[in-house]
Amino acid sequence: MEIVHHLVDWVLHIDHHLTDLIAQYGTLTYLILFVVIFAETGFVVTPFLPGDSLLFAAGALAANEANGLNIHLLVLLMIVAAVGGNQLNYAIGRWIGPKVFERDYKLIKRSYLERTQGFYEKHGGKTIIYSRFIPIIRTFAPFVAGIGGMNAGRFTMFNAAGGVAWVALFTYVGYFFGNQPWVKTNFGAVVVGIILISLIPPVFAFIRMKMETKSNPA
Repeated sequence: MEIVHHLVDWVLHIDHHLTDLIAQYGTLTYLILFVVIFAETGFVVTPFLPGDSLLFAAGALAANEANGLNIHLLVLLMIVAAVGGNQLNYAIGRWIGPKVFERDYKLIKRSYLERTQGFYEKHGGKTIIYSRFIPIIRTFAPFVAGIGGMNAGRFTMFNAAGGVAWVALFTYVGYFFGNQPWVKTNFGAVVVGIILISLIPPVFAFIRMKMETKSNPA
């Protein structure tokens, strides 16, 4: 529970924590952010890491020249991290294969995989782009694509497009709007709002799936 408490506190006050990181590590902050984004998208066991909120907060801090972050370099590095992470996740999925669906694991819930697989089967390759904007599914989608044997070239194309769109959107929105007085005063609420908006698509899809299951019990 203590870990969860620290994680929630870190996310809700992510702007303050990033400011502390920059003050302590300077340009090494780029590497820290790179590792977090790479891990959040590259390892199926780390869907709890911040993605959307981290990009937004980093963009907001880059708007303040005193923090020493260059917004364009930041975006470029985060795109490389996001695309590279997904490629690794896809490769792991291809290597492990369908055996991972046989049972639940401590850090990998079969229900998450099955939900992502259903989303993937419905939307095809475009899932790799759509999933970028949906927490949890974002982490599992490339893994499921690898398990399903999606063509590597096709995956890479959708992966690159989704990575560029995701990183550029959240980071530049943070850069241009994150320092507005209302946003700065209510940064925690804005972060919660970003998370809740990101969760709307999977919640809606889950409710619709349940309704379809009830109407077609067979």
